[in-house]
Amino acid sequence: MKIPDMIPVTDLRQDAAAVIKRLRKSQDPLVVTQRGRAIAVLQDIDAYQQSERERELLRLLALGEKEIAAGKGHSLDSVMKEADAILGDGKS
Repeated sequence: MKIPDMIPVTDLRQDAAAVIKRLRKSQDPLVVTQRGRAIAVLQDIDAYQQSERERELLRLLALGEKEIAAGKGHSLDSVMKEADAILGDGKS
């Protein structure tokens, strides 16, 4: 995993527009620090939404594994349709 870029909160206050431009350009999260400690993470909205879609898919896969272990399950077709619906929301 790549170490995220960091920016002091004072730099963010001084030039928020430049920080936002940087976020949009890189798509990588930016850790905001105060007194040398991480206090927040800023991320471009498109990158955030993609991360949330991926997280939801992983949640559903983990749930599916639990259901399989419990002797329950769904057909491959229904699983693929649900996965396509989740991932399809991010297509432009």
